[in-house]
Amino acid sequence: LQAAQRNASQANSVLQIADGAVNTIATILDRMKELATAAASDNSGTTARTNLDAEYPELVLEIDRLAATTVYQGTALLDGAYTGTFLVSSSGDYAANDTITVDGTTLDMASATVLGAAAANLTSLANAQAELLKIDVGITAVGTAIGVIGAGQSRIEYASTNVASTYQNTIAAESVIRDADMAFEMTVFTKFQILQQAGTAMLAQANQAPQS
Repeated sequence: LQAAQRNASQANSVLQIADGAVNTIATILDRMKELATAAASDNSGTTARTNLDAEYPELVLEIDRLAATTVYQGTALLDGAYTGTFLVSSSGDYAANDTITVDGTTLDMASATVLGAAAANLTSLANAQAELLKIDVGITAVGTAIGVIGAGQSRIEYASTNVASTYQNTIAAESVIRDADMAFEMTVFTKFQILQQAGTAMLAQANQAPQS
């Protein structure tokens, strides 16, 4: 049970790593939308759009970098191939009810996947409008990923609480059994001690009686 509890704690750590990176990507998408919104209005001229576009592709690259480098013990978490199966209980049903599985197929955070297409640029009004549509797709995808991670974290936290309670109750039950056994043994010991003392006293009295 203690090992299962450690598994739950480490599983939560895995999901916290993924959650941190996905939330960072969400922040990047917010910044990308801010840039694209400015570029999608004709109050931004050619020079302004060029300046906005200088940052935009760098943000796309950062999304890809985060997706590629968010790993736990060498395993990529945000490539869409990750599936985590965590043993968080010890009832004997190890392949089913004792495990929690987090399906990471919705956690592909590569920019082309998140945006639904490769990012372009903000150098024209039409391009900026097209990028806004992609960013909206990306924000939805990131929201889904955050939901998947959050659901996994919630289940693992409940499982961790339950296994900790089970462990404590098991220890308490074993203690009660040991205490009961000790009390029984002490009763038996005391009984035989009294009988032995009584027998010794009777023998002493018999030895002191006058011989006929």
